[in-house]
Amino acid sequence: MSSPSSLSSIPSMPAGPAPAVPAAPACAAAAASLRERAARLLERATPHDLLALLNRIAIAAIFFQAGRTKVDGWLTVNDSALLLFREEYRLPLLAPELAAHLAAYAEHLLPALLVLGLFTRLSALALLGMTLVIQVFVYPDAWPTHLSWAGLMLYLVGRGGGALSLDCLLRRR
Repeated sequence: MSSPSSLSSIPSMPAGPAPAVPAAPACAAAAASLRERAARLLERATPHDLLALLNRIAIAAIFFQAGRTKVDGWLTVNDSALLLFREEYRLPLLAPELAAHLAAYAEHLLPALLVLGLFTRLSALALLGMTLVIQVFVYPDAWPTHLSWAGLMLYLVGRGGGALSLDCLLRRR
């Protein structure tokens, strides 16, 4: 057992107020303010016109490259594309020859329109329809890829081609 004199040798806490600790509400308010400033900065850095242009170019590149694999020269549908539509794609309701030609021409025309920003909503909607057909009838396991394409195209269908498009230029006249 310890004696009362040994207890007196333990140092005591200084009298007075406890050291200042930042208040939790003040920290939370500062963090919220920082988040809001960062969000405003990111919104200004990614305006609709820039996003629309990037989406148009991204989707156009994907489909144009796919279209180029289906043709020889300028727009002659090649034998491998016809074979692909006959043997692998097997779309219902369309003859393979017709489907191959429609796909090849659409994959050239619609991307060109997207790059120009001409008939943007209609072009994106048509390519979205093609993506749906591809997803349902051709490559159902490729849904993550098709979903990412659909997100880009739905943005264009809903918001349009932006100020950096022929659609906008023609609308102003």
